[in-house]
Amino acid sequence: MPDNETANRTKQEKKEWEETRIAKLLAKKPERKDTFVTGSNAEVNRLYTIADIENLDYLEDLGFPGEYPFTRGVQPTMYRGKLWTMRQYAGFATAEESNKRYKYLLEQGQTGLSVAFDLPTQIGYDSDHPLSEGEVGKVGVAIDSLKDMEILFDGIPLDKVSTSMTINAPAAVLLAMYIAVAEKQGVSADKLNGTIQNDILKEYIARGTYIFPTEPSMRLITNIFEYCSKEVPKWNTISISGYHIREAGSTASQEVAFTLADGIAYVEAAVKAGLEIDDFAPRLSFFFNAHNDLLEEVAKFRAARRLWAKIMKERFGAKDPRSMMMRFHTQTGGSTLTAQQPDNNIVRVAIQTLAAVLGGTQSLHTNSRDEALALPTEESVRIALRTQQIVAYESGVAETIDPLAGSYYIEAMTDRIEKEAMDYIKKIDELGGAPRAIDKGYVQKEIQDSAYKYQMEIEAGKRIVVGLNKFQIKEEPPKGLLKVDPSVGELQKKKLLELRSGRDNADTFDKLQSLKKAAQGDSNLMPYILDAVRAYATLGEICGVLREVFGEYNQSVIL
Repeated sequence: MPDNETANRTKQEKKEWEETRIAKLLAKKPERKDTFVTGSNAEVNRLYTIADIENLDYLEDLGFPGEYPFTRGVQPTMYRGKLWTMRQYAGFATAEESNKRYKYLLEQGQTGLSVAFDLPTQIGYDSDHPLSEGEVGKVGVAIDSLKDMEILFDGIPLDKVSTSMTINAPAAVLLAMYIAVAEKQGVSADKLNGTIQNDILKEYIARGTYIFPTEPSMRLITNIFEYCSKEVPKWNTISISGYHIREAGSTASQEVAFTLADGIAYVEAAVKAGLEIDDFAPRLSFFFNAHNDLLEEVAKFRAARRLWAKIMKERFGAKDPRSMMMRFHTQTGGSTLTAQQPDNNIVRVAIQTLAAVLGGTQSLHTNSRDEALALPTEESVRIALRTQQIVAYESGVAETIDPLAGSYYIEAMTDRIEKEAMDYIKKIDELGGAPRAIDKGYVQKEIQDSAYKYQMEIEAGKRIVVGLNKFQIKEEPPKGLLKVDPSVGELQKKKLLELRSGRDNADTFDKLQSLKKAAQGDSNLMPYILDAVRAYATLGEICGVLREVFGEYNQSVIL
């Protein structure tokens, strides 16, 4: 903490500097613009000094890496001990095609898998459902049954890799399929490492791939918490996601606030269901976005870690330090990529990679240059992975922990984001918590307003996006883009016919009926879902049973 005398003297001398030297300079040569702001529209001062962090207490506010409040990182040695997990989000067309891509990425040095599912899978429909027509395999891999999951991970030992699955409403079903595949490989559930996104609240807020109403959705999530705490102890049971909140147009502070408010709701639901905080909280994880404003993003990650530690300790009374640690995955900003001059996206992703690493991420996905146009090609994915590897092995930023700590600007901005996020959380608490705030449309409206303001600034030329609204060039139409064969849908339908004719349908029916009865009661549903998966019930059949019991969520946004 700076002493008051030094801070006060600095304030006075800065004021004199601005009134003399700066004022004379500006009279002759004005600055580029009247106001300078971050990527989130927070005003940036001309200069930051020790006076901007006069209330900072090093031990109280920063501490040491691996110790409360974890501002400087969750591991004592951070990347000196182990680099972040390098994941490339991948999955398209069939399980066979995606399996080839996973093996290619592992050969190129990727250290963890990240599965993208197609839209029908994300909303719990089989590939032969009428609503799946034209969408099968488009934005991710089509997974209809355990048979597809077996193919997806064929030749990939599940006790040797960490797998992240971006799945939410039907997360329990996909997790059950993963456990069942491991069993067939001879790998017990307690050996599995990975993450399911399993964050339904942000689906209501920002993405829309929800199925069930709020209450049964929260039940499924807490069922997973309980089941995995006993049976799959190394599994991260949720990835509480700010990524999609930011993609929808939030500011950095809103991303932190709304993500942590969702996290609070999940913890409250689990405690209400009778779970002990320190039994499940150590396996909670988070998922954030990395945007172009390098320094604001670094401060955002640090603020999020510190704020979550305080919430878990002070609000929920957690005793285990692991319950207070915010471990998070980062993905570079998809919404920042441009279809114009797509090679510029390589530079954007490099900046965002630095932000994530300087901010202390535990794993990272780097977007490919062509993702504003199509699913990435192998060459584009390789460049994206190489970006991480160059930062890891050549940049030097992984050699010391939290290297930007102590910067007047970084510390002042960390404090600002923490305060702004906490103000939002207090407002959400007043509205009755995240689910109620979502139902009332408050969170969505705040994001919509931020997104609108940002877009208007781009269209007015007040915010420059290189190649989009300035420095344009005449370009040829893009070539060599990856296109999913439209026959994928027919192939998946054929697979489903073969599956249903080859399985023991009486056993499958019995397992689905048992699941239905359990859903009508208050039992943990994971064992019943796992039994249905083992009997080769399809994703659509399992979700169909739950739809019968739970109904479906209808979005209601009041503006």
